Amino acid sequence: MDVILDVLFDTGIDALKLLPFLFLAYLAMECLEHWTGGRMQEIVKKSGKAGPAIGGLLGIFPQCGFSAAAANLYAGRIITTGTLIAVFLSTSDEMLPIMISENVAPSMIGKILLLKVIFALAAGFLVDFLLHRKVEMQIGHLCERHHCHCEKGIWRSAFHHTWKIFLYIIVVSLVLNFTIALIGEETLAALVQGKPALSLFLSALVGMIPNCASSVVLTQLYLGGVLNAGALMAGLLSGSGVGFLVLLRVNDNRRENLRIFALLYAIGVGAGALIQLLGVRF
Repeated sequence: MDVILDVLFDTGIDALKLLPFLFLAYLAMECLEHWTGGRMQEIVKKSGKAGPAIGGLLGIFPQCGFSAAAANLYAGRIITTGTLIAVFLSTSDEMLPIMISENVAPSMIGKILLLKVIFALAAGFLVDFLLHRKVEMQIGHLCERHHCHCEKGIWRSAFHHTWKIFLYIIVVSLVLNFTIALIGEETLAALVQGKPALSLFLSALVGMIPNCASSVVLTQLYLGGVLNAGALMAGLLSGSGVGFLVLLRVNDNRRENLRIFALLYAIGVGAGALIQLLGVRF
């Protein structure tokens, strides 16, 4: 019973933390659609190249909000694929507050955040360079899909989008949190203890779980000496909090979503392997 109550409480708190970010993201999209019209496309075209840098820096703040907001903005084609990748890679979720509460040295925290930003920016700019796609705003298409009745006002439309995705997040997060609670951190620790190569792939896989709890598990395993620096970075880079969960909900292109998922996983494993190979320590 205690486990059930803990999962329900933690899921509710995590979901409530997302509410302001989700609402502000949708409100911003509605404002862009109604107040700027076609002019916004020209602004995006001119400033889009700097998107990965901005997204990579914003993502380091300790919460899932920016990744969720970025997923919505990407679905509306307001930001580029590279910017989305940069936000997802740099998102730190609960890693930062946990390390602060455990009195981890500021220099260690700084190194982890710096590496996340470096990998995020590098990957974001590289993805945009390779894809070389123009950003064409499609907020109207997003609204049509969710039947938000934008003609009734931007506030009502923003609320409509927010509560639908909020309920979706709560349901899926409950399932994921109960699964993690049943498996237990001890089981995960036993799988990766003394297996550096395997720990990279498993840590990145744990990081891909679309929930803030994955960063909590990874951080605690690292602080407990179970994971090395490379495995920790693999998991933290591949994890995007609930960002990918939101992306699955709001972006119609399933193949595109899977490509982004695979790319995040590959970058996480690759970056972690590089850190292990270089013998980097935090």
